[in-house]
Amino acid sequence: MKNEVFYGEGMKVVKEKYPDLYEVIVKLNDVAYTGKVLDYKTQKLIAIAIVAAKCDEIATKKQMISGIKELGITKEEIIDALKVVLLTSGMPAFTKAMRILNEIEKEL
Repeated sequence: MKNEVFYGEGMKVVKEKYPDLYEVIVKLNDVAYTGKVLDYKTQKLIAIAIVAAKCDEIATKKQMISGIKELGITKEEIIDALKVVLLTSGMPAFTKAMRILNEIEKEL
């Protein structure tokens, strides 16, 4: 979500109708993605793992695509992150994320 790229239709409404709230969210985003200790690529891999663990297909796909396009994250790096998902969230979350990654690979 770096550079004010927020996913979800709700954020459009927040930006248009609640600009003060949107500004706070942007500032929170900037604080979360500082790259002070963990670089942004590592933080993106964590984000991919989190949304995959939640079985959020749309967010998983968007996080994967942005990581690949913006940061050059490789399929192998994503799979390493998804291995943690397998251990912590189980087979359904892992296989769903692997399917999404396979679909993305075909599209790109």
